[in-house]
Amino acid sequence: MTPLGLKLRAMREERGLTLRDMAKALRVSSAYLSALEHGRRGKPTFALLQKIIAYFNVIWDDAEELQRLAEMSDPKITIDTAGMSPEATELANRLARDIGRLAPDDLSFLSNEVARRLK
Repeated sequence: MTPLGLKLRAMREERGLTLRDMAKALRVSSAYLSALEHGRRGKPTFALLQKIIAYFNVIWDDAEELQRLAEMSDPKITIDTAGMSPEATELANRLARDIGRLAPDDLSFLSNEVARRLK
């Protein structure tokens, strides 16, 4: 599941909405919406994200959060380390190979540490 998928499912369930009803309102298939929630589809188009924001009638801050989550929800990323240091290439390859073995606490720690260092 992606960060956006997790948020969409939570918002939908909070409001007691079914996938079918939401998909119909957004004019997408239930299968697509399910795949989006489960992280089997990439981030939605800008137009679909705007429809989702309007569908949930969220305030500005929540809309920005949905947009941020969409940017961080591509389940099939590629990291181009050409021209970077050998350490960057090694890290990218190590993460690609082993990220699924990390515990949630480790993932949280690494994510927070990267965010802190990039501020």
